[in-house]
Amino acid sequence: MAGVGSAVRRLYLSIYNWVVFFGWAQVLYYAVLALWESGHEAVYAAVERPLQFAQTAAIMEDYCCEIWVRMQAKVFWGSRQKELQINKIDIFSVLLLNFSPHEDFETRSHILVTTLVISWSITETIRYSFFGMKEALGFAPSWLLWLRYSTFMLLYPTGISSEVGLIYIALPYIKASEKYCFRMPNKWNFSYDYYYSSLLALIIYIPGSPHMYKYMLSQRKKALSKAKTA
Repeated sequence: MAGVGSAVRRLYLSIYNWVVFFGWAQVLYYAVLALWESGHEAVYAAVERPLQFAQTAAIMEDYCCEIWVRMQAKVFWGSRQKELQINKIDIFSVLLLNFSPHEDFETRSHILVTTLVISWSITETIRYSFFGMKEALGFAPSWLLWLRYSTFMLLYPTGISSEVGLIYIALPYIKASEKYCFRMPNKWNFSYDYYYSSLLALIIYIPGSPHMYKYMLSQRKKALSKAKTA
């Protein structure tokens, strides 16, 4: 029974990883094509729908990852918990940008959209192809392993800088338009201010980004050292 469950899990994860890989590959293709043919102003419009599809899949990834980890006969309150917490922070940041009303902000045609999308898509096509091969074949080639744990050293700073820059640029419009704000009184007896949520996100980036970068460096060291001794 355990063998059947393991086979089903591997089949599911193989399909999931390759589907999301092709989604991110599509984003990268459309972004580069739009940049080449029309300039950075056209990139967001070209990738909007496939980007939302690909990034929203991260919610399912996080859910399935947590369920699987809890099923294992391993200590959860350790490194695995830390991985899940890091993943949740990352997902929050990208969904915040993904579903913000870019069409109303000056950020839609900003050059930072291009650097953000390209940083995301290169990172994720490498990541999902790596895990797709691991699940489907049981291994990944050494060059893909190196890319998986090395490209972030450039792409994470460009991606995170673009995220921070886009949120900052959008702040004046968010404040003036009061988009997604709920004022009291209302029937839910609840108030929410998207402007202050965005400010809070920027504040979280300050300690969070170096922490995540340091964590990824430690994971790189472990993964590449393990590969050398294998």
